[in-house]
Amino acid sequence: MNRTLARMSFVSCAGLIFVLCGCHSLTGSFQKAQSEKTYELWERQPAPNRGHDFEIEKPGRGYPFDPDWERWSYPLGNGMLGANVFGRTDVERIQLSEKTFANGSAYGRGGATNATELYLDIGHENVTNYRRALNLNDAIHTVSYQSGGVGYQREYFTSYPDDVMVVRLTADEAKALSLTVRPEIPYLDARNELDSKSGSVTADGDLITLTGTIDYYQVNFEIQVKVLPEGGRLLTGESSIQIEEADAVTLLVAVDTNYILGPHIFLNDPKDKLDPEIDPHAWVAEKIEKATALGFDALKARHLKDYRDLFGRVAVNLNSQVSELPTHGLLEAYRNGAHNPYLEELLFQYGRYLLIASSRETTLPAHLQGAWTQYEVSPWCAGYWHNINVQMNYWGAFSTNLAETFDAYLNYFEAYKPQARRFAREFIEEIKPGELSDDPADNGWILGTGANAYQISGRSTHSGPGTGAFTSQLLMDHYDFTQDETYLREVGYPSLLEMSKFFDKALHETEDGVLLIKPSASPEIKLENGEYYVTEGCTFDQGFVWENHNNVLRAAEALGRDDPFLDVIRRQIPRLDPIQVGSSGQIKEFREENTYGEIGDPHHRHISHLCTLYPGTLIDTSKPEWMEAAATTLNLRGDLTTGWAMAHRMICWARLKSGERALELYRKFIVNKLGENLWSLHPPFQIDGNFGCMAGVAEMLLQSHEGHIDVIPALPEAWENGSFDGLVARGNFEVSAAWEAGRLSQLSVVSRSGKDCRIKYSGLGDASVFDAKGRSIEIMKEGKDEVSFQTEKGLTYHFRIK
Repeated sequence: MNRTLARMSFVSCAGLIFVLCGCHSLTGSFQKAQSEKTYELWERQPAPNRGHDFEIEKPGRGYPFDPDWERWSYPLGNGMLGANVFGRTDVERIQLSEKTFANGSAYGRGGATNATELYLDIGHENVTNYRRALNLNDAIHTVSYQSGGVGYQREYFTSYPDDVMVVRLTADEAKALSLTVRPEIPYLDARNELDSKSGSVTADGDLITLTGTIDYYQVNFEIQVKVLPEGGRLLTGESSIQIEEADAVTLLVAVDTNYILGPHIFLNDPKDKLDPEIDPHAWVAEKIEKATALGFDALKARHLKDYRDLFGRVAVNLNSQVSELPTHGLLEAYRNGAHNPYLEELLFQYGRYLLIASSRETTLPAHLQGAWTQYEVSPWCAGYWHNINVQMNYWGAFSTNLAETFDAYLNYFEAYKPQARRFAREFIEEIKPGELSDDPADNGWILGTGANAYQISGRSTHSGPGTGAFTSQLLMDHYDFTQDETYLREVGYPSLLEMSKFFDKALHETEDGVLLIKPSASPEIKLENGEYYVTEGCTFDQGFVWENHNNVLRAAEALGRDDPFLDVIRRQIPRLDPIQVGSSGQIKEFREENTYGEIGDPHHRHISHLCTLYPGTLIDTSKPEWMEAAATTLNLRGDLTTGWAMAHRMICWARLKSGERALELYRKFIVNKLGENLWSLHPPFQIDGNFGCMAGVAEMLLQSHEGHIDVIPALPEAWENGSFDGLVARGNFEVSAAWEAGRLSQLSVVSRSGKDCRIKYSGLGDASVFDAKGRSIEIMKEGKDEVSFQTEKGLTYHFRIK
């Protein structure tokens, strides 16, 4: 996406660092990881398409609900452009999304909205041997069937290198293809003025152009559909193109708006965020022209190279065979007790596929629905919700070897940070005006819950200031996994330091000398009267002050920094008292809580007081009493809840080294929270559950948050035989392992940054380590289960396990 990168050039040098310094050496391990196993979603019937005016069965929400789109269509995406394909033979529906298409009514700040509907009037009513499939190995959707004695095939993909969607229709007989290409602009008759838009569809020669404006943010948009038949006749109407008796047809689709990411997007009023004089026509036309010149074969080859370089890095084998059942049948059998590990592998790899499809180096980040929405007003505005949802989107990005996908959030963060600094200033003016600094960096930055492509919030009625450090945890994760010191120096460390400087001003000293955040709130906890519970020093906020303070000290050590404010942090950390255990043996959510469930819903979806277990690091095996209390809390909270919340519970059980309970949550998620297209259902569809489960599987197989690499730390009995290749540990180590009967049998590590490596596994102290040339490596034994050794960047190290 060269044009998008150019439009995001405000990031300057740091933006290039995000793109180029992921330190992903294409070693032999990556080549092995190009799994021979095929992962695909497939069905013997097209997706139904009964319309999109259903109302979701959730009182008070009133969201439109399209169960066919949500449960049966297959998603494609290139980070910015999303497509949902139905695979129909009568009238094919291809619904298109683009992240900057936004209107104004959702939550008072606007949100994502449907970009266009592309219909192909094909007219094949009676078909045989039908099959549609979404191949995850290649990110290509295919449809094949027979009608009237002719075999028909279609291929669909969304290319990141060329920023176009490509559809290829072929047949096994000449002159067999006749269809009408008919795009539409949805929701021109807005239900209220905040969602109003105008637009038109015109056809000229082999090109259909859709143009218009979404009024709230003055989003000027253009969509072009290029129709390239081979043979036959092309008939152009006012807003559609008809093809008769062609041998093959290629469709190219490109989309763009006048959105340019930068601080002005978040600092300015809605009407001043975008320049209404910018017409995206030239950008769209250039994409179409370049794609046309390349042709289908070259476009496909470029797409495959780009995508496979990412997806093929990781293989997870849970001793499964590819299922012969269509996806809905596989899911149905699983719900009836046939716990096929292929589905467990498939869902893990589907999460990686969806992350690649919805978050790339030069796009906006993955939002609540990834990159997809077919609604006029999307559920929860398809926004970036910062009290867990957007963080969960990226929890597994690093461990599953997709660090580049986080570049999208880094660029977004750099753009909104000036506004986040303004919010911090306003907060301090309210709570401690005497400590306000003229230097914005000394006031820090804060972030509320709700955000989207156009706005962020600075305060939340139901989530405390820890929300900002919930986000900054990702900034530290990025360094821990990539070891990119340039990023840490220029972006990560300054941002972490600023967050701690804000906390310094937000902390209040109690009579007994404890430092507490005030006001404080554990996300979305309500009292019986329906009001959100606001207090001081809840575990969510205190825990994230500790996490951010600790991360600042670690980052400073990595950079060799000795800033004076670090002494402030060192003095504050022992006075935070972030974790307390209540009379029920639980991690207390609130300091004033005694027995579990005294405040709020005892089975609430959020487990915010366990965020220091995951994604944080405060609760770990060095504190067994806290680990035990966390397990008690999870059991008291219960398993069945919303999709993303079950995923968080799954990961927490993995951190507690309980593979059985982690797998139990994974299985309950699969049984209760998936559509037939394996999208995660809150309900409605939210992609965070997919990403959370992906991270959960990785956490069961590899952990590295305690200063060492922990191999298969939460392996359940059902996975007693298996292997993984290409997962990533902190320190930027790429790890591959195999095990039999629950015992590690093979282990290798690629050192991608040349750091010292420390690995823990039962009995590993008796192992020997060799480099790729068979030379013995000197190791230091830390007891019978832990070894450490020096590494060289780019070298692979193999363990000989006794």
